[in-house]
Amino acid sequence: MTEPELSRSNFLRINLINWSLTVPMLFLFAWPYYMVCQWFEFNELYAFAGSLLFAFPFMITILHGHVTMALGALHRHHYYDWLSRYPLSIGFMFHPVMFRTRFRLALVLISLVILLVGILAG
Repeated sequence: MTEPELSRSNFLRINLINWSLTVPMLFLFAWPYYMVCQWFEFNELYAFAGSLLFAFPFMITILHGHVTMALGALHRHHYYDWLSRYPLSIGFMFHPVMFRTRFRLALVLISLVILLVGILAG
């Protein structure tokens, strides 16, 4: 790793930016789902769970794009390899499986099923 973009300090900077963007983006993407749940008078537990499941894939997509823009598509695997060394701390939420399209689509579909069940049950 001789290139400056593949240094540990750059990886730490990218990770700090990703963690700092996590909560604002969760709120940004979760509120429309939560408002729909309020219109249909959902149970709060289902509304929160569904809105988090709905917002999480969009947030992960944006963060994955941030890593791609910072390092390039050919080098982002170095960052994810570096994060895999810290699975219980800084790499916890950025496991490589979370960036798979199937996983993200499954989360969106699960949240929409929760929404549908809530509408039909209400």
